Amino acid sequence: MRRICVFLGSNPGTNPHYLAATRALGTEIARRGLTTVYGGSNVGLMGQLADSALKAGGEVIGIIPEALRDKELAHQGLTSLKVVSSMHERKALMAELADGFIALPGGLGTLEELCEVLTWAQLGFHKKPCGLLDVDGYYAPLCAFLDHAVVEGFVMAAHRGMLLSDADPAALLDRFANYQAPTVTKWVTKPQAL
Repeated sequence: MRRICVFLGSNPGTNPHYLAATRALGTEIARRGLTTVYGGSNVGLMGQLADSALKAGGEVIGIIPEALRDKELAHQGLTSLKVVSSMHERKALMAELADGFIALPGGLGTLEELCEVLTWAQLGFHKKPCGLLDVDGYYAPLCAFLDHAVVEGFVMAAHRGMLLSDADPAALLDRFANYQAPTVTKWVTKPQAL
């Protein structure tokens, strides 16, 4: 693993532990000699992730659509800032550059980005680890939903197991280093005849 893509909020959230965990993750990624890949913004948790990784001596690649750069949201102190024309291009380039994906607390964009790379893993488009840095149980409702989806027959248990989760950045990155993608196919069963 050389690069970790982090999905996270462009707002700081209301819990101060979100900020602390973001800084800890940025620092830990840099400490391990890995590069941080993220959405390129200088606001909210996103800006704090980049600043902490850079302060710890790490490299940070930001990927931002022109429309957001033009609103002066782009971080100007990154190792590399790549400007793309759309959100679709942003996500594709992030996925291409990354060797693993971590979601910190965030909103709809964070959830959408995580779900997309997790779906791609489920379909076998990549074998990269996907994980949650679950600060103060922020992602407990999502994990409960995924467990429910397994019970209801929409997600295979092996695919549910692809989403790693930990509250500690170092422990999560250790799990990434030992990750083995499942070898099962996506489909649970054939549809029943009408």
